[in-house]
Amino acid sequence: MRTIRHHIDRWAGRAPNRPYLVAPEPKRALTFGELQRESVNLCRFLAAEGLEPGDKVATYLHNGLQTAAIFLGAMYGGYVSVPLNLLAQSAQLEYVLEHCDANVVFTTQDQAAQLSERLKAVARPISIIVIDVDAASLFIAQRLPQTRVHAPAERDPALLMYTSGTTGKPKGCMLTHRNIVSGGLYVKAAHRLTERDRVLSSLPLYHINGQIVATVGPLVQGGSVVCPHRLSVSQFWDLLAEYQCTWFNVVPTIISYLASSTTLDDRIGECALDLSRVRFGRSASAPLAPELHRAFEQKFGFSIIETFGMTETCAPCFSNPLDKAGRKYGSVGRPVGNVAKAVRRDGSECLPGQVGELMVKGDNVMQGYYKSAEETAKALEPDGWLHTGDLGYMDEEGDYFVTGRLKELIIKGGENIAPREIDDALFRHPAVLEAAAVGIPDRHYGQEILAGVVLKPGMQASETELRTFCEKELGRYKTPKVFCFLPELPKGPSGKVQRLKLLDAMT
Repeated sequence: MRTIRHHIDRWAGRAPNRPYLVAPEPKRALTFGELQRESVNLCRFLAAEGLEPGDKVATYLHNGLQTAAIFLGAMYGGYVSVPLNLLAQSAQLEYVLEHCDANVVFTTQDQAAQLSERLKAVARPISIIVIDVDAASLFIAQRLPQTRVHAPAERDPALLMYTSGTTGKPKGCMLTHRNIVSGGLYVKAAHRLTERDRVLSSLPLYHINGQIVATVGPLVQGGSVVCPHRLSVSQFWDLLAEYQCTWFNVVPTIISYLASSTTLDDRIGECALDLSRVRFGRSASAPLAPELHRAFEQKFGFSIIETFGMTETCAPCFSNPLDKAGRKYGSVGRPVGNVAKAVRRDGSECLPGQVGELMVKGDNVMQGYYKSAEETAKALEPDGWLHTGDLGYMDEEGDYFVTGRLKELIIKGGENIAPREIDDALFRHPAVLEAAAVGIPDRHYGQEILAGVVLKPGMQASETELRTFCEKELGRYKTPKVFCFLPELPKGPSGKVQRLKLLDAMT
């Protein structure tokens, strides 16, 4: 059975006392048995509040034991989880609250006032329930009605997850139990995970990667996840060692800061920290520059597995293999559980090496966009193929490469330029920590190139120096016309650079 309830009950029966989610801040763990108990009690509480299976249960919470328990527990009884982005702008949050049809929203005391203010713009009443995310338990079972908890089916809705909405209003991806459990199983298969594995998670539980890769993945495999409120670079190695993690799930931003850090001491090399159980790291949510990839592996000795996915596919689509001999720097690997292809504008399939839009199909692909038949029709073909909106190609050996987004493609003088090509070149400069290119209007060429650049702490580079460097690496035509030095690049909650927001730096 591919439902959340099936897997919670399965592991609660087989290993009730095994830790499932470990929270470093209160140094407390949620076992599989406790997860089942919290799920049942949550569903009974929601029923007492007048909710029925299929109703929406929103959360506006940072990471914690009860954040995970509510996220999974609502789905356990056939309710639909709706995690709200804590970083969303006020207008976006108000739109999502109105659009998702949630009946209740769980939040913390420090977020309640802000959420209450946003709810003033919502036409229907939504109950705010304030909780402590680090509490051992939210409910006293004896005070709840002992009603039977509904058992959902595989194709019932389970998760309504909104995209970041960088180019317009956020779209709600409708994901079923089958979709999200398949996503978890694909992660398990791609990385050969077992119940003995434990992941250190760097992402919030309101992001699809944090939900599926680091939460549902360990659930279906019977493993565990270490989930701090917020992961910082300074505590990264200590958490890996203290909790004996076997792998870590990060984004390129964290990899970049770890690789360039000059403040870390030599405890790793001196073996003062026990990292012997770490098998690999997983990079997702944004492209990983090959130069950065190599630098991290050379510095620390841990393999990084680059992957690719999206909200519409419950995170995983492609993954490089664990075996180093089969991996390629700059490649997102091969389909995991999915089938994939690159297509031309006319829909015909590209030959190896030809760039086209990437399309995927599989059990993890969403059912559609909530209350948006028009957008669903644009994204999903009748036979189940999903338009990813990403440009890329498959090489002769079957490995895929992502070159950019259709909407972010730079067209200068009629020539298509993939922004990532410019990013990767700038990453090779020793002073560059992060870089992202985007097209800007130009009356002669149609578009010119703007590069947003973040320099490494304590290092300097002038615009002239970077321009000369790019001309050697890329040629004059692809060299950015404008370099914009920034303290940080605009990013979504997953760490993915929001290129089009770089244009705000010009105003």
